[in-house]
Amino acid sequence: MTTDLHGPLSAYAARLHATIGDRHHVASPLGAWLLLAVCATAADSDPTAEDLARALGTDLTRAAEVARALLDAPHPLVASATALWHRPGQGSAGSPEWRATLPTTTDVGVLPDQAGLDAWAREHTHGLIDTFPLKVSPDVVFALASALATQISWATPFDLTDARALGAGSGWARGLRRALRTPSHGHRCAIVSDTRVGDVIMHAAPAQADNGAGLVVLSVAAAPQVPPAEVLAVAYDLSAGAADGAQPTGSRSLFDLPLGETPLWTLSEERVRTRARDGREERHNATLPCWSAQSEHDLAAAALGFPAATAALAKALAQPVRGFEARQTAMARYGRYGFEAAAVTGMFGVVSLPPEGVARTAELRFGHPYAVVAVATDTRAEGTTGPWHGVPVFSAWVTEPEDLPEADASDR
Repeated sequence: MTTDLHGPLSAYAARLHATIGDRHHVASPLGAWLLLAVCATAADSDPTAEDLARALGTDLTRAAEVARALLDAPHPLVASATALWHRPGQGSAGSPEWRATLPTTTDVGVLPDQAGLDAWAREHTHGLIDTFPLKVSPDVVFALASALATQISWATPFDLTDARALGAGSGWARGLRRALRTPSHGHRCAIVSDTRVGDVIMHAAPAQADNGAGLVVLSVAAAPQVPPAEVLAVAYDLSAGAADGAQPTGSRSLFDLPLGETPLWTLSEERVRTRARDGREERHNATLPCWSAQSEHDLAAAALGFPAATAALAKALAQPVRGFEARQTAMARYGRYGFEAAAVTGMFGVVSLPPEGVARTAELRFGHPYAVVAVATDTRAEGTTGPWHGVPVFSAWVTEPEDLPEADASDR
């Protein structure tokens, strides 16, 4: 089945990256989206269901189907995992009918301690992420997690070039020694006209395929003044055709552009021998820097859907949840020979603990003469009391204590 996820995921990515801002970062909108989709069948009432569907960008039934399709048939180059844990003795693990709607690969079990959560993150990200994005505490009653990871080699590695090839106007060119240059074959480049941001440049590097399954890493740059959110949106749009290797819609012919230099490219012309049908051959090369990023993202914003997902899951698990935490840890590394990236997304449902106060403890010591009174109780049938009830039977004044008899020194 086709997942038809591109539209909803693009919209979700726009909201997620908007909350992060324009700082250097890496994120996995898919990792967060999958976590919401796993909760989709638990949302059976308004307004929770409406809020969750709005965040997912599709109806809940469809979202759950997409999550199952992705997680139950994992991609050879993208490790994926989800887990649902609950604290024993609080609520339940959910009804058998609801649990049957989860992806079959979703682990369901007892909430691990912090070491267990960290180990889960390492195991499912090839060790790329060491720690779970949230810290477990006594008020956490359930947790939901997703992990995605990839470690790929380019089908054709990059060549190297002097970093000055990044352009005279590039601040990076002055701070770096070497950069990556596209090889003579195997990578794709284009100049694409977009109605929102104008011309952008695109580079696509494919990974070595695994039985027909591959991964393409797309890089897109616009003019320096274009806001990051708009460039990301264009990149998501262009990624729709990247997997098929199709020529992007809006690709510009180099013969329709003026010769010379712009902030994004330098266009030159020379006489060559060519087999192009009209005698006009177009060539593209690209220079990119290596880069890496490690990021942590708070996913608490209502537009990201986790308040609604928490409410839905709390109902399904019959948990007395009063709040939530949701965070994502992500990393990526882009280099000459390949690309690796991982993300762990976690959500905790938490109960409200009593407010902090002061507790006093009194240790009472009967260390001098004291009184003793033995009072009878006399409760009869039907809740009535008899004549002996409340009558002091014996009384004493203790002034001569004795040591514990030896016979009472051992347990009986």
